[in-house]
Amino acid sequence: MIAAADQLAAAPTPHRRPTRRAVSGWVRWLPLAATVAYFCGVLVAAGTAPLDLLRYAGYVVLALMLPGTLVYRVLRRTPHTLVEDLVMGIAVGLVLELPAWAVASVLDVRGLLWLWPSLVVLPFLLVPRLRRHWRVRGYTPAPLGWSWTVGGAVAFFTTYLSSVFLQRNPILPTDDGTMQYLDLAYQLSLAGEAKHHFPLHVPQVADEPLYYHWFGYVHMAATSMIGDIDLPVVALRLTVPGLCALAVLLTAVVGWRLSGKAYAGAAAAVLFFVVGETSFTDPVGFPFGTQATFVVWHGMSMIYSWVLLIAAIAVVGDVIDRRRDPDRPVPALGRRAYVLVALFALASSGAKASSLPVLGVALLVTAVAMLFVERRIPWGVVVAGLMTAAAQLFATAVLYRFQAYGVALDPWLSFEVYTRVPPEGWTQTTAMVGVVAAFLVNMQLRATGILPVIWLQRGRLVATQWLLLGGSLAGTFIFLMVRQAGWANQYFERAGFAFAVLLSGWGFVLVWERARMTRASTAALGVFALLFSVALVVIQFRYAGEPADEGSMTQIMPILRWAAILTLVAVGVGLLWTVAGFAFRPLRRRGAVFLLTGILLVGMPGLIMDMRKSERYPNGGAYALTPMPRSRIEAARFVRDHSAPGDVVATNVHCRNVGRDGVCDARSFWLSAYSERRVLVEGWLFAPRVSETRDRAFWDPALLAVNDEAFTAPTPEVLDALRARGVRWLVDDRDVGRESPQLAALATLRYDNGRIAVYELT
Repeated sequence: MIAAADQLAAAPTPHRRPTRRAVSGWVRWLPLAATVAYFCGVLVAAGTAPLDLLRYAGYVVLALMLPGTLVYRVLRRTPHTLVEDLVMGIAVGLVLELPAWAVASVLDVRGLLWLWPSLVVLPFLLVPRLRRHWRVRGYTPAPLGWSWTVGGAVAFFTTYLSSVFLQRNPILPTDDGTMQYLDLAYQLSLAGEAKHHFPLHVPQVADEPLYYHWFGYVHMAATSMIGDIDLPVVALRLTVPGLCALAVLLTAVVGWRLSGKAYAGAAAAVLFFVVGETSFTDPVGFPFGTQATFVVWHGMSMIYSWVLLIAAIAVVGDVIDRRRDPDRPVPALGRRAYVLVALFALASSGAKASSLPVLGVALLVTAVAMLFVERRIPWGVVVAGLMTAAAQLFATAVLYRFQAYGVALDPWLSFEVYTRVPPEGWTQTTAMVGVVAAFLVNMQLRATGILPVIWLQRGRLVATQWLLLGGSLAGTFIFLMVRQAGWANQYFERAGFAFAVLLSGWGFVLVWERARMTRASTAALGVFALLFSVALVVIQFRYAGEPADEGSMTQIMPILRWAAILTLVAVGVGLLWTVAGFAFRPLRRRGAVFLLTGILLVGMPGLIMDMRKSERYPNGGAYALTPMPRSRIEAARFVRDHSAPGDVVATNVHCRNVGRDGVCDARSFWLSAYSERRVLVEGWLFAPRVSETRDRAFWDPALLAVNDEAFTAPTPEVLDALRARGVRWLVDDRDVGRESPQLAALATLRYDNGRIAVYELT
């Protein structure tokens, strides 16, 4: 009776007002709900079918988050936050997806790939000791301001992607005048290759092995297979925004974990995905490349590799931090985290070739620093370094087969291109100083928060800070020391940028704490940040001039002039602030945090200017565009729907265009991309061996000749030669060259839309 009475008294009544705790619980979920709703709304507005969006959500939750979170909970010792468990769990799920795909591909049971999460989940249901990981208590709630800041960063970058990528590129071409950024079809072809084949070959040259960082395209293929989503939808709508949102969350979570300060992570996320490069041209120019602008959608392997690298930084930073304060609010992961180090290192090795070298140098810098400062062997750093080295060796030997992709030692080439002809009155030395200054302003202002970390701690950094500093320097150092075709050495700089923003966000919070900010002063800082950002955007919209030609000092002069103006303004405001501080005490000790905020936000117009740029040009801005006619894509998808995955296709299209010198620009990827089939010889310019030799001609002219004869002078012997190589389909583009009338007598015409004819070899 007493127990029943107690239960009745505890039961809620219909008219009971919600408690303050219950309201607080609902409020904490509002940032997530608002962010998810906005994210989904942007994708639907860009033409994503709601059913595809639901399938993608189911795939992420059930095939990545669920198994990955359970494994992460086993390997980390003490829970910290729910959001950390979930986003780190998705990163772990991405790693586990790779061997699951490999096994399914080797056994040729790709249709069963959707079952792989159950192999992880079932033990957690059946083994009593593992069941406790389904429900975890003791989480630290995320501050509401942190949640809104991170959600806002996700929303902002999703808006950016919508403007420059989603709204500019239809899922399928709408007419024969559709243009598309050059690399998008190539990426789609790699995803199609991963969907149907193992080991991977170059889709445009059927017999050519693919020695490349292809793990990200396995993720796209798995998304399509497990989620039952058309591959172009995955490539052009879902994967890039999804991975970008995950990267924002991971940056915020990892910055919190490594520093022990929640808002250090939020600041790092803003610096990474809200603030852009500092320039003063319209349309915005990128003399030294970009960090996150543009590159996340033109090459999805970058954002995929960032996700794995940021997660790797979290676990490596944790295991090497042996001086952790036992009262620190973020608990250590524990010794099982070494398993996570190995997992993320191996996954990063094939995600992007630029990731592990930067992490390896960062660990080397950390080891040397700790050896001199603490006079002991940092065994945690040594073990993590050995794991990283082993993963790099695996990638070099197995994935890349010791190919360097044209990377060669050529110090300062990235700067010397601007100083070869100095402006009148400039010497080579002053020109180089100007270029270095422009580079720091253009690319590195967001890393300014690193300086107060070093200053306030008098250079006595902890191991994690040495790791982040080492990675920041390593990325820039490698970028400046090597050259690579297409300025691909920029990817080392981008890998180092992930380290830089984490440490810079940490430094910002240290300065903020030292200023002893009250609620009123913090609100004033927020108002200043907003007004300053708006003013920067308005000024650039109004006064920024057009960029100069590439490869000259005139290209970077707008950056130097803008930096000089801002420096003069900062000095003037600083003097007024100092004088005003004598009369108004709250200004004292707080000038540094306002100054640092202003410096970090100078690049705020960057992404917005890139959005403005994309409005003037089709399909994502004035980048390398190529025709993607609807007639071609419809024919390619006919081949996909009526052929077997092992069928090889031949085509008469090899060139994107023919230059004035008569040289073929062999970057034609549309057929392999949208047919999801290997092509005997399509466009060969992205094949790894071309990067090594720099010879733009096809390396097997006899094969190319036989391929083309099948269209221009077909004979039974020529077609038999193609059959011997697995060719079952011939795709002729009559705008390139009309097929011989003899072909209809030797093969079966299966499709004809006037421009494209598809023949089957029976």
